[in-house]
Formats: sequence, C-alpha cells, structure tokens
Amino acid sequence: MKNGEINIRDPFVLVYDGKYYLYGTRGATCWGPADGFDVYVGTDLEHWDGPVEVFHNNGDFWADRNYWAPEVYHYGDAFYMFASFKSEHRRRGTQILKSSAPVGPFIPLGDGPVTPEDWDCLDGTLYIEDEQAYLVFCHEHRQVIDGEMNWMALNSDLSAAGAPGLLFRASASPYAEPLENGHYITDGPFLYRCGNGALLMIWSSFGRAGYFQAVARSLSGSIKGPWVHDEESLFKTDGGHGMIFKGLDGERYLTLHSPNTTLQEHPAFFWIKEQNGHLVIV
Repeated sequence: MKNGEINIRDPFVLVYDGKYYLYGTRGATCWGPADGFDVYVGTDLEHWDGPVEVFHNNGDFWADRNYWAPEVYHYGDAFYMFASFKSEHRRRGTQILKSSAPVGPFIPLGDGPVTPEDWDCLDGTLYIEDEQAYLVFCHEHRQVIDGEMNWMALNSDLSAAGAPGLLFRASASPYAEPLENGHYITDGPFLYRCGNGALLMIWSSFGRAGYFQAVARSLSGSIKGPWVHDEESLFKTDGGHGMIFKGLDGERYLTLHSPNTTLQEHPAFFWIKEQNGHLVIV
C-alpha cells in the first residue's frame, strides 16, 4: 500500500532493525465502536506491507470505543504501546500494552488506564529524561474546558509513580482558538530534544486555519518547564497530531495526518531540519 491508500489518524513510526513500523488510529472506526490497532511495515516511507493487526479486543478488554493514537516504543527488552481508549462506563484514558515484537500481539498491562481514573485523558506519550520515564498526556477539554498538557512520573515497570503535574493549557498557544463552545483543545504531544539541548514539544490544537501543529519549548530544558510557545507553528493548516523520528537514511522526519477530515486522513511525511533550536520543514 502507498501512503494515500492508508486511512489512519495520529501516525506514529517506530524505526527498528532496518524497518519502519507505522501505527495509527483506524480512520473508519475512530469516532465509534472499535476493536483493534494495526501496523504497516516498510523501508522507504512510501510503500507499505499490511495492515497487520497488532491488538484485538476479544471481548475481555475494558474498552469498546474510541481506540486512538497508538504509540510503540522499544523500552528495555520489550515493546510498549501507549494508546487511548474509552467505554460507556469508564472515562477515556491512556492504557499501556506490552509485546515481545513490534508486530504484536500487544497485551494490556493491568486492568485499566495509567492516567487518573476520574479524569478524561488522551494521547499519552513516553518521554525519558535522565533515565526517568515520564508520561505526557492531555487532560481533555470536555472536562476542563481549557485543555491541559500534563506530566506524570512512571516507575520502571511503567506504572504511575505519583500525581500528575500541569505543564500548560491550550490557550497558551498564540495560534489556538476556542471552539464554538469556548473550549480549547490539547492534542497529540510528542517531545523532541534538539542537538543544542533545547527540549521541544510538538502538539496540536485548532486555530483560524483549522487543525495545526504547534511547538512549545522548555525554558529549563527539562520536562517540568516552564514551557513557552513559539510564535510560528510547525504545520499551519489542516494537519497535525505529529511525531518526529530519525529515518534509516539518518535524516529527521515529521509525520502527521492530513487532511483532518473523517475517512480522508492519510499519513504524510516531511523532512525537517534544526536551525538554532528551531524545527523547519524543508
């Protein structure tokens, strides 16, 4: 399959053992009942084998809808998936799953999300700083109105190690605009360390030109901030929920989904460069 034939949101690429593993939210089941995630495997970011199902709910899993944003990391001696799930009786949250291979099968760790049980949360991402694992995630606008970006320390087994802390709110971005109900959205965080040591976070929200890719930076160079927002967004119109990875050719790439229209979303790839601690799409 080619990129234009793959209908996924929230693309995430794991580079492992000479191959690209592309995960994402199934476009057809994004907003309703859902039962699994897939992976596509390739070597050139254009042609893909798959899809191969890496997680399937056989009826024993707690969530039955809104299977969103799977991210897969090689951590320690295993592969871990961080993904958002929801059910009629439980709030949306980030569940962690484990596998011995990037093609699964992934098995849930524990019986529910690692995010707070009484919070509506989504889009948890893994970040490692000084050998300490952290979860960075969104506290959803549906519950807090001005969507929040939060962090939480994790134990070595990736269980929660303490209470969440606030990094920033969606309205802090100069490009973010409220929806018709006055809510601001935080979406899709991913942290990136520049060659000069600057710590950046790309994340998405809605502005005057629609869905966009924002950039925030930590003034301390640490996860705990304080965080400020760049005046320029990374991707300005109709695309977002991105992440950054080092390709097999040694170059850095941004992937995100575009357009942000149901059943038309596809993974898009852009070559990026660093310029004095800033990211630029080439």
